[in-house]
Amino acid sequence: MPKAMQYKKGSIIYFEGDKDDRIFILQSGLIVLTSNDLETDQPVTEQVKNGEFFGVKSALGHFPREETATVLLDCVTISMSVTEFETIFSPNKQVIMKMLRVFSGQLRQIHKKTESILMNNASINQADGMFSVAKSFYNDEQYRACCDICIKYLTLYPNTFDKEAVAKLYADAKLRKEKLAARAAAAPQTTHQATEGALKQFMLPAFSRFAKKYENEQVIISEFEPGDSFYLIQSGEVQLVKCVNGSKKNLDILKPGEFFGEMAILDNSPRSATCMAIGPVECLEFNKANFELLVTGNPQIAIILLKLFCKRIYDQKRRLKILTIKDLHSRIADVFCMYDEMNPVANPTDRARRFNITIPDIAHWAGLSPEVTKDELHKYIEKNKVEAFDNYMIVTNIEDMKRTAEMKSLRR
Repeated sequence: MPKAMQYKKGSIIYFEGDKDDRIFILQSGLIVLTSNDLETDQPVTEQVKNGEFFGVKSALGHFPREETATVLLDCVTISMSVTEFETIFSPNKQVIMKMLRVFSGQLRQIHKKTESILMNNASINQADGMFSVAKSFYNDEQYRACCDICIKYLTLYPNTFDKEAVAKLYADAKLRKEKLAARAAAAPQTTHQATEGALKQFMLPAFSRFAKKYENEQVIISEFEPGDSFYLIQSGEVQLVKCVNGSKKNLDILKPGEFFGEMAILDNSPRSATCMAIGPVECLEFNKANFELLVTGNPQIAIILLKLFCKRIYDQKRRLKILTIKDLHSRIADVFCMYDEMNPVANPTDRARRFNITIPDIAHWAGLSPEVTKDELHKYIEKNKVEAFDNYMIVTNIEDMKRTAEMKSLRR
């Protein structure tokens, strides 16, 4: 059962970095949350108001606390476990929708900061952005995806200045796509096994009207287009791609049971990434009109969405933390540290680590060109701190990498 907890002025409810699965509601008194801004490293404080939750993201995501909770005036809080929170509040539409919108806004702000660094603060309008995405897929010989985005562009912007250039790109990509399809038809065919989604309740006949099927390399969502729907993967895999300075960056690969596209329908913003089918994909498509009804009628979905936002916020903050490191040598080291955090080992005392990571992967996470990444990695290889192979790398001493990454605070 949730417990009423009393704290005296000057008390610390939890410190940044603590592992603590409790969720709190402030009943009376005054509490502030203190953390450091990732870009400036300056302290940031946020006051918790009476009736507000705190500690939610780290508890639901099972991550270390991101802030320190300090009591400024004697206070009373309600403390509960994640299970108790789910039981009590998952049926409460008002609370859940408010949290989803708050988390969506936080994630959007982190995305904007990340994009600002990657794109050197350059701004781009939606039409130009979509055209750039289409050209990047064309340059990578993914003609089916290029065609899909061109069609979306011409539908959204039929009278734009660039419509002839887009139509020409579409026609060229379509011819190349058809040639590739003819070659594929003559080659031995492989079969794709459908993978049952992790959320079995969505296999009920009642959800069949929301079902959509996509072919290999078909674009489900294009970066920069307006968002009016989100998706749940039932089978297959979906790749998330972002176009940065004309080249594609692979963000993630989503599997059955995962959502995508939900952020845009919560805050009415353009899509922040392109989502493309890898092989045959089956999804359920939900729109703004039925989104709140879906969450209200399915409390489990609401909790899953909250946890998804918590994970994405944590992951994006981790990415942003890497990009804010000015010293490139330390930045590369922090990429290895991030992979170590993502892949815990059975024996933590073993300082050597093997990561299934390549130079393009490191370049992506560090926001650097492959050439610069190679130069920085070569310094580690020369000192026998890293061994690089075609599909993996070995860090000989992860503690040494952590020390190097920690030097970032001296080089900002």
